[in-house]
Amino acid sequence: MEKGTILIVDDNKGVLASLELLLETEFSEIKTAHHPNQIISILNTSPVDVIILDMNFSAGINNGNEGLYWLKRIREIAPALPVVMLTAYGDVELAVRALKNDATDFLLKPWDNRTLVCKIKEAFGSGKKRKNRVPDRSQSPMIVGTSPAMQQLMKMVVKVARTDANILITGENGTGEKRCWHEEIHRLSTRREHTMVTVDMGAISESLFESELFGHERGSFTDAYESRPGKFEAASGSSLFMDEIGNLPLAMQAKLLTVLQNRKITRIGSNKVIPVDIRLLSATNKNIQEMVDSGTFREDLLYRLNTIHLEIPPLRERGNDIHLFIDYFMQRYAAKYEKKIFPCMNMLWRNYVLIIGREISGNYNMPSRKRSSYVKEMSSVLKTFS
Repeated sequence: MEKGTILIVDDNKGVLASLELLLETEFSEIKTAHHPNQIISILNTSPVDVIILDMNFSAGINNGNEGLYWLKRIREIAPALPVVMLTAYGDVELAVRALKNDATDFLLKPWDNRTLVCKIKEAFGSGKKRKNRVPDRSQSPMIVGTSPAMQQLMKMVVKVARTDANILITGENGTGEKRCWHEEIHRLSTRREHTMVTVDMGAISESLFESELFGHERGSFTDAYESRPGKFEAASGSSLFMDEIGNLPLAMQAKLLTVLQNRKITRIGSNKVIPVDIRLLSATNKNIQEMVDSGTFREDLLYRLNTIHLEIPPLRERGNDIHLFIDYFMQRYAAKYEKKIFPCMNMLWRNYVLIIGREISGNYNMPSRKRSSYVKEMSSVLKTFS
């Protein structure tokens, strides 16, 4: 038996059951998904070695565009992950299109069991040689969503990540703009081989601002017992993420602007000019334009920061993504605590969210009394399956 994970994606439950039964004696783990929307969530939460992907999911549509779309999405996350396309008998033209779009192989329905197993094993072997096993991202930030707003945002991220343009990420509290998107942009960028440097601008006092960002030489001030590079130097050749950029006082904004204009820094206590090559990412939950209008944020600095502006939509504007978050968290914590996910648990949580969703306002706040009541009720039910 091969020690690997196969993900099967097909809207036909009979096909899922047949393939799972066939492959479970050949591979250590078989995952199934009845809708392609689940692919991203699964790849974000667990390692996968080969994907078997159907080409058509909507009734009456047989052009294969759905499968090709999801193949493209998979390639954005894992460019060399083996993907074997599954297509109806006679749709050879679709298979050819899939191969041209970088599919690893294709299988025709109905399939020959021996041929199918051989092709999946070949795909698995090719994936191991290319060392492209999708990493376990259970500890990484999740970016999931199939709503139009999220799809548009993901497309934009993929497009701009490969450039060196400065990016300003904004969004309400709870939208995950600080924990998720800057890491995803760096991961997709040409600078990903170097570690991204992060600095919380709201936590740096004015007295330590220059030392933290520019570095200092030994003896340049009290307690400077040794020379130390600053964040700009540390991030040279990589990405520098400045969190809570909206909390930066005006005096510090001028110094930051100078660095962004000249791409050069000088350590405290030194006359040596050091060039820095950084790609700046910044985030805030404040309305920067309002701050500019009120005079608390420099307009010229804003122009340097937001070459690209990404606005993260709040969850209330993409309610259809809630079930994807449920899948994500259930799989993440089931893996962490080595628990099995029962189908009825997933259904209970989905129904739970549908109920409380009618009471939610803003970026998902709920009256504490109702929340407490629902949590107690759901906890008692879910304990049965723990």
